[in-house]
This record gives sequence, structure tokens and C-alpha cells, in this order.
Amino acid sequence: MQNNDKMTLMDHLNADLFAQLKAKKKELEAEQQRKKEEEEARKREEKRRREEQKTFEELFNESNLDWRKFK
Repeated sequence: MQNNDKMTLMDHLNADLFAQLKAKKKELEAEQQRKKEEEEARKREEKRRREEQKTFEELFNESNLDWRKFK
């Protein structure tokens, strides 16, 4: 009776099914990593495009130059 209480899920699954589950887990982790990388690349591209489209006024306002220093 005590032996049955200590059995794990792996003990009940056959080796092939366990290997398939591990492979699926790795596949899902790889897919999640790929999506994360794609999202980061999309955000970088969006930021680059926003920087390209800035007006002179926006660039001027972001600048830390002070005209008083160059009088």
C-alpha cells in the first residue's frame, strides 16, 4: 500500500509519452522565445520609425543645448 502512495505521474506514463511531452514542452518554450524576440524587434523598428518622423520642433525640444551658452 505504501509503495502505491509514492508512485509519481512518470511512473504511470510510458517512456514514449513522457518523451513526447518533454519535446512538446521544448517546442512551446522555443515558440514563446521566438515570439518574444519578434515583439522586441517590432518595438525597435517602431521606435526607429518614430525617430525618423520627428519634426524639427520635437528634436529641438529634446535637445539639451542652451543658446545662452553660445552668445
